[in-house]
Amino acid sequence: MRIPSFIAVAIVGLLIAACATGYQSAGFTGGYKDTQLAPDVFRVSFSGNSATSSDRVQDFALLRAAELTLANNAQYFAVISSADQSRTDTHVTSGSSHTSGTISGIGNTGYYSGTTTYSAPQVQTYHKPGVGMMIRTFQTKPEGGVVFDANFIINSIRSKYGIK
Repeated sequence: MRIPSFIAVAIVGLLIAACATGYQSAGFTGGYKDTQLAPDVFRVSFSGNSATSSDRVQDFALLRAAELTLANNAQYFAVISSADQSRTDTHVTSGSSHTSGTISGIGNTGYYSGTTTYSAPQVQTYHKPGVGMMIRTFQTKPEGGVVFDANFIINSIRSKYGIK
């Protein structure tokens, strides 16, 4: 028995979408990327799959920023800028048709009776949240502005998502 292509695509999509993107380096289902741009400045991004919430994406980008802060021998960081890097993808399966019938004959005359079944193309739209931010790290807490304590962020977000 052959599975129609639109059903196969839907099954694969459901299997992939069943799991929100975990905290990981960027891969097939999303994750974080980072680049050091100066001794105390980093670009951090996190992208999720269609089962990942925007809040989760933002939390995981902050978690990565906090980890980079501590790895850079600093204790605090500030978000200099951020950008929504979400995207929407659409997948369209092709339509298909299947004809079946019977042929019968009487003498030199043939008869055909058939039925054609048509399946219309299927459109699947996926929203994949993403965020990018530029951060600056600090060894001591600067005055003014919104500054995050890296240890606090790590403990808070790891606890929220059960990350060890």
